[in-house]
Amino acid sequence: MFRDARSRPEKTMTLINLRNLGVTMSAPLFSNLNFTVDAGDRVGIVAANGRGKTTLLNCIAGRQEPTSGDITRARGLRAGYVEQNVPVKLLDVSFYDAVLQALPKEQVASESWRVDVTLDSLGVPDAMRERTLAQLSGGWQRLAMLARVWVTEPDVLLLDEPTNHLDLAKIALLEDWLNALPRDVPVIIASHDRAFLDVVCNRTLFLRQDQPQAYSLAYSRARSALDEADASDERRYQKEMKTAQQLRKQAAKLHNIGVNSGSDLLTVKTKQLKARAEKLEDSAKPGYLERSSGSIRLANRGIQAKILLTLDDAAVTTPDGTLLFKTGKQWICQGDRIVLLGANGAGKTQLVEMIRRAIADPSTGGAIKPTPSLVLGYSDQALSDLGQNDTPLGMITRLFELGEQRARSLLVGAGVSIEMQGREIGRLSGGQKARLAMLVLRLINPNFYLLDEPTNHLDIDGQEALEGELMANEASCLLVSHDRSFVRSVGNRFWLIDRKRLVEVDGPEEFFEAARAQE
Repeated sequence: MFRDARSRPEKTMTLINLRNLGVTMSAPLFSNLNFTVDAGDRVGIVAANGRGKTTLLNCIAGRQEPTSGDITRARGLRAGYVEQNVPVKLLDVSFYDAVLQALPKEQVASESWRVDVTLDSLGVPDAMRERTLAQLSGGWQRLAMLARVWVTEPDVLLLDEPTNHLDLAKIALLEDWLNALPRDVPVIIASHDRAFLDVVCNRTLFLRQDQPQAYSLAYSRARSALDEADASDERRYQKEMKTAQQLRKQAAKLHNIGVNSGSDLLTVKTKQLKARAEKLEDSAKPGYLERSSGSIRLANRGIQAKILLTLDDAAVTTPDGTLLFKTGKQWICQGDRIVLLGANGAGKTQLVEMIRRAIADPSTGGAIKPTPSLVLGYSDQALSDLGQNDTPLGMITRLFELGEQRARSLLVGAGVSIEMQGREIGRLSGGQKARLAMLVLRLINPNFYLLDEPTNHLDIDGQEALEGELMANEASCLLVSHDRSFVRSVGNRFWLIDRKRLVEVDGPEEFFEAARAQE
């Protein structure tokens, strides 16, 4: 990739230095953050939804002032910030022109070749370059935003949830592209995609309210180290509190003896023991406990039938009738957690929709036959079953005939605060909507789940909670997901759409590798 050595900041090991950084909005997001970014760093920022990842990126980019502390940047450092959303003014602009417009006006005439180099490096087909951003998929729009930033030759690249809306092939493309960048360009990434963080990052910053923790490790190894540190802190806390309790018991015993004997020495000793106990209690800190973004709990009402759904060579087609694939003879049985694998456009969503319709109205199922006692829990990636103009409280009380107090309690537990319960669902954050959708599934109390990209918008705690609930409840499900960590954790059967047939495979890894080879 082109880079002009004269335009780089002065040679220095540390390019960005954060000292005692803190940000408070309506409540503290994080504080006491001390962190440096050096040339070549690939930093993953990990935090629960709403805990300050985007805010921190804005501070580093100079777009927002922190509440406390300061940020020192190397002289002349230029930060390139790739946001999550496409500006409305760019929607009617072609892919190529959207990137060209990012160049300084004085460079457009003489250096437009930079646009072609950037688009080539991202594998953007010629035909795609002439389409407007409004005509592109969410994945291509994300890459267009990345290209707009990279063409300006930033000295540090900031990425906010870069894998959102990307399919596996584009995630692989992004991973390879990031790993091929000049090693002197640091990259700072806020993401909930665990597998992605493992591939592209060599450092991990866990952003916590008052105890940010950093490790010079990729996500999975850093997470193991963090969990062990938290467990060690908790063991130390419990030990110190037990010691303090023993000191207080001993002090009480000596106090009684001192009162009965009139011994001044025992009175002094009693005070000393109490002081030691108080000092220990004041200094002891419990292991870190993350503030919950809202719990995720699922249910499984159970079912007697062993076979829940039969696919009798169902034909999956496009709306105009073009055949995408045939299922062959397939069964979904109790306890199956089937992951549906296939390239974009292969027909995964069409099959999910066909199954949903067949369960809702078995008379229209044709070659898809559900058992009569099947109760469906369905969630699509757009969360379209959540009425955007409805309110969380109104929806829950109406759908499930719950009293207001019970409904409010459930919503708070799911991460929808009292003040948000009467607002339109469309005003909730993506994470709040996802947890609301999970609450709806729990209240339906299904015995079969049909989930299309269920981890979209969930933070890592939410993803892990969903994984745990599906397995702990021995839930039967068919799911579609681009989240490799989620697929590996949850799936116990795997269906692959391959050459217009649905075939069962042993695992997802060959498909993941094939997706990487496509990019």
